[in-house]
Amino acid sequence: MITPTHKDLTSLNTFGLSVSSSRYIAIKTVDKLRKWCKETHDDNWLILGGGSNILFVDEPKGAVLHMNIPGIHYVQENDAYAWIQIGAGVVWHDVVLFALRENLGGIENLALIPGNCGAAPMQNIGAYGVELNQVFDHLEAVNLKTGGIEIFNNESCRFGYRTSVFKTDYKNKFAITKITLRLSKKPVINTSYGSIDQELKKKKIFKPGIQDVASAVIEIRRSKLPDPVQTGNAGSFFKNPVITDAQFSELIKSYPDLPGYKTDSGYIKIPAGWLIEKCGWKGKRVGNTGTWHQQALVIINHGGATGAEILAMARTIRDDVFKSFSIELQPEVNLIGIEQEDF
Repeated sequence: MITPTHKDLTSLNTFGLSVSSSRYIAIKTVDKLRKWCKETHDDNWLILGGGSNILFVDEPKGAVLHMNIPGIHYVQENDAYAWIQIGAGVVWHDVVLFALRENLGGIENLALIPGNCGAAPMQNIGAYGVELNQVFDHLEAVNLKTGGIEIFNNESCRFGYRTSVFKTDYKNKFAITKITLRLSKKPVINTSYGSIDQELKKKKIFKPGIQDVASAVIEIRRSKLPDPVQTGNAGSFFKNPVITDAQFSELIKSYPDLPGYKTDSGYIKIPAGWLIEKCGWKGKRVGNTGTWHQQALVIINHGGATGAEILAMARTIRDDVFKSFSIELQPEVNLIGIEQEDF
């Protein structure tokens, strides 16, 4: 019988919020997770990974399943690609470093994204013109109701912008245990996001390799984003909103410097950080909360903040952006203690 224990979760959430669980279980093997599923009749639980994309508005009421499944290894390869399987508990940046050492391309633009691999497909993590679904092959997940193992390929994950079926129809129904990526042995360099190109030109690198791109991304991220070890935060708090071409055309009449990027679906993606900064929030402090002085999209804990305080600030920012631009921001961070739609 698996017996949950009490656990202080302060160091297990990057906001550094003082929360705890009386029903904590460390999951280091798939068998242990399946055993717990078959033993329990509880359907109230929280899957916890690196704690880098969550906000504890309240303490978790049910069991906390902390995914610590290790391992990175080749499962298949040919002349063009290598398929790499990774345990859900592996730190995402460690996978990027592994790929760089092996000269495998596809995830160098995703360097230094915080969090563990189990959350990567759930969020469909992305940065600097690349998203996980572009290299994703399949994943293994445990059905939390039955304890059975199920396989989800790229299509069945129903990836979208910072979302997947695990944030919608299958939310709280599966625990991702392993993911498999298809990485390229003949990398195609992507410097489509201007800041990467600018960083490379500063270094006089005109024919970059994947190591050069990753180094540029790491430097950019470190210059713009706070280290959660020193300043509590969960990275980008909001998703970049997507609007119609007609709405964008109307907005640039009043805001000619409004940046916008056309998506594959024909919509225009607007940087949420730009909108928030225009509303005067960049570097602003409210009590124990605030926004980062280098990036308005990042809400920070100055020390001693509660989840409720951070939530209140996020709602105020959202309301100000809507009043100014008629654009509604949605949280990228997962809210624990309230439903996402109640934000």
